[in-house]
Amino acid sequence: MCGLAGLIHRGGTADIGGEMREMLQSLRHRGPDSTGFALYGAGGGAGEYVMRVKLAEQADFARGFGVHEDIRGRREQFESRLKERGAKVAGIDDATEYACRASFSFSGDAKELTAYLEDIPGVEILSLGASLELIKDLGDAGEVCERYGLAGFAGTHAIGHTRMATESDVDIRSAHPYWAYPFSDISVVHNGQLTNYWSFRRALERRGHRFMSNCDSELIAVYVADRMDRGDDLDSAMRRSVGELDGVFTYIVATRDSLGMAKDVMAAKPMVLYEGGDFIAMASEEVAIRSIFPHEIETCDPYEGEVMAWQTH
Repeated sequence: MCGLAGLIHRGGTADIGGEMREMLQSLRHRGPDSTGFALYGAGGGAGEYVMRVKLAEQADFARGFGVHEDIRGRREQFESRLKERGAKVAGIDDATEYACRASFSFSGDAKELTAYLEDIPGVEILSLGASLELIKDLGDAGEVCERYGLAGFAGTHAIGHTRMATESDVDIRSAHPYWAYPFSDISVVHNGQLTNYWSFRRALERRGHRFMSNCDSELIAVYVADRMDRGDDLDSAMRRSVGELDGVFTYIVATRDSLGMAKDVMAAKPMVLYEGGDFIAMASEEVAIRSIFPHEIETCDPYEGEVMAWQTH
């Protein structure tokens, strides 16, 4: 039932934070439990990163006042470990008490750095990238956007998700989008269910990949990233996924400079698409696309097994 949305501005930037908020808010009825944004900004130079970090779950605050001290300790350890591994920290901003944003330059092994940071109990890296910033939390799009100050976020493309919890907890860890650890700038949102999740997960784990959840959406993110790491371009990786991933699914994937969507061969999960020259938008329902257009537009429904991809330039 969850709601998906994606947009891309080709050859320019826009307020993708505000646009994605409007699209996701119009899909609130499809998933009121949590909302997630994967936003792609201009990015920095070589070796410059932005990392989004979760220091606690909202539910942890029910344990009492001690959780505040725990969070402060985790943040201090996080900053200390960043510097210990040679990262030159430009800044660490507290988005909320339980989430922060770090910007830094680093020339070492990003996978090793991420694993070292996540070894701190209670710390989870939500995203790492040159341009990707992944934000997800409980509440609807309006609430999450205001909580994290996302309106006015300038960038080229974005994907988002509204979640209705059916098989896992209502918490940040189970919310979408998912970042494809340890691959910089790759994220996925997904609606559906994979029936060969465990066999593919075990195969990817044998290749050295880690999973932070039992959600099949995370597997799609890692699968696509793994195929691209092995030489496929985005279009080829998605086409391969349609043949190798079993189940009913529609997903949207984003990389640093591209956006793509894929539907399984049964096309049981909805997707509506608008292509308007330099701007493309897609969503689970047409109402989401129309939320950011004041004029009449023509949309279409991608066919079963269809794969499409667009570049930012």
